[in-house]
Amino acid sequence: MSIDVHAHVLLPSLQAEVERRAPEAFKVAGELEARRNGPQSLAASGRMIGERFPRLTDVNARLAAMDAQGVDHQWVSASPNHFYPWAEEGLAVWTASEANRLVAEHVAQAPERLTGLGLVPLQHPSRIVECVDDAILGRGLAGIEISSFAGDVELSDERLEPFWSRVEELGVVVFLHPFGCSLDERLDRYYLSNTVGQPAENAVALSHLIFSGVLDRHPGLKILAAHGGGYLPMAIGRSDHAWRVRPEAHGCSEEPSSYLRRIWFDTVVHDPSALRRLVDVAGPSQVLMGSDFPFDMGPEDPIAEVRAAGLPAEVTERILSGNAQALLAERVRA
Repeated sequence: MSIDVHAHVLLPSLQAEVERRAPEAFKVAGELEARRNGPQSLAASGRMIGERFPRLTDVNARLAAMDAQGVDHQWVSASPNHFYPWAEEGLAVWTASEANRLVAEHVAQAPERLTGLGLVPLQHPSRIVECVDDAILGRGLAGIEISSFAGDVELSDERLEPFWSRVEELGVVVFLHPFGCSLDERLDRYYLSNTVGQPAENAVALSHLIFSGVLDRHPGLKILAAHGGGYLPMAIGRSDHAWRVRPEAHGCSEEPSSYLRRIWFDTVVHDPSALRRLVDVAGPSQVLMGSDFPFDMGPEDPIAEVRAAGLPAEVTERILSGNAQALLAERVRA
């Protein structure tokens, strides 16, 4: 059994309707993405998505690709361009609900092989819980995908407390997947917007969760971080040192490194030694196979990448499937 917990679906009808409902805001958001990524990366990404469009939208193409990889099951989440963190409240709630409907319809075409994750309007904290219930209880999805921040809402924001309480109560996964980076134009060439931006955003978002005490207040949270948690697991000693010597870094009750064993991470780290380090700092129960399917920044053969780390056989098998199965074993179902 092999389970890929980091796989995406593109929702063209949703994108078109969002553009129709808010053309000016959609245009401004597109201009921001253009500045963040630069023309070379935009062009390359356009070609890449065009080539992989069937795998992003068609279940049969997805299943065929999974068969070629030897992947038995995928957790499917919306492509992060569907977060729309700029959307006003009414549009944002509708967008989350429509995304939940579309993701549920996609995975329902092959329920034995696909599990869906929903969206919430992170920039409007007061409306999040109803969208969680829509995704989990209304659509039968297994978790929620969120970005690293949205507007002025960081993951440490006290307005998110009802959200953390609700997903903890339901026992569902929260998949942390950044979209965009607050470093903006500094990363607008050489594809730094992705190679540096994504791991930086993961590290910042996880640090907000840890240092603010969110994981102390909600010990039952199931946070799954994309891209192996970014830079944080590789440099967690610096966080521990700050916690020991700086009073303003003492918002959590234990050393930051201890919280890595309460967070789950995918294997999209692109380096066998980095994967071994991730298992070492987080623990063998906390790492799950991911591929960023079907984008080019993920491995074409995620199973081979896990095996290339040379971990003990029992740990390898847990990463390939056992940890993912355990993470979804106890949750409220629709």
